[in-house]
Amino acid sequence: MSIYLRIICLVVGYGFGLIETGVLYSKLVGIDIREHGSGNSGTTNALRVLGFKAGLVVFIGDFCKSFVPCMAARFIFRGSYPDSYYLIMTYVGLGAVLGHIFPVYLKFKGGKGIATIGGFAASVLHPWFIVIMFAIFAGTIFVSKYMSVGSIVLMIGIAVCYILQGLMGLTCFDMNVPSSKNAFIESSVLVVILAVLAICKHKQNIIRLMNHTENKFHMKKQEGV
Repeated sequence: MSIYLRIICLVVGYGFGLIETGVLYSKLVGIDIREHGSGNSGTTNALRVLGFKAGLVVFIGDFCKSFVPCMAARFIFRGSYPDSYYLIMTYVGLGAVLGHIFPVYLKFKGGKGIATIGGFAASVLHPWFIVIMFAIFAGTIFVSKYMSVGSIVLMIGIAVCYILQGLMGLTCFDMNVPSSKNAFIESSVLVVILAVLAICKHKQNIIRLMNHTENKFHMKKQEGV
């Protein structure tokens, strides 16, 4: 896999990531979501500010802008890169997340990337790992009442599951082939970077959790919005 293909995948992914669903949807209903609630353009703030329908729309949009291009990369390249196309998908996913978190046209101030990373994860994780991660994510939020805690746990879980499934032979990587093994290691590093990046975007949430001032999750629609 050439450096040029890696760059192309990043650029294509970044282009998809620039579709800021939260900003677009909120403007359709007459507000700028970045001026309400936490000021974030992601799913959680959409749920809190505009309600369940808006949150669902934003989640689907942010999820698909990584899931769709990653799945397209799978079908396009699995024939020519049978033992390393997951690496290509990872570069596309990384680009999409970077586009979401650092959109150039919004002065590099986007969302936290949870739904977008979730879309990438759904394209590369084994179905059983997807079920496990969803259960852990939902269970963490139910017990803690904090979306931020669930998101952080989810990011750690995605990175762990990706590495585990590779070691278990549940991906395209062949550990007996040096080039494929190296592609697995490279992609694993990228997935860990994605998880760390998303967790770093929760810096303020972590500080509030430590100070016991973090808001518990709710979906109540604000009056006048």
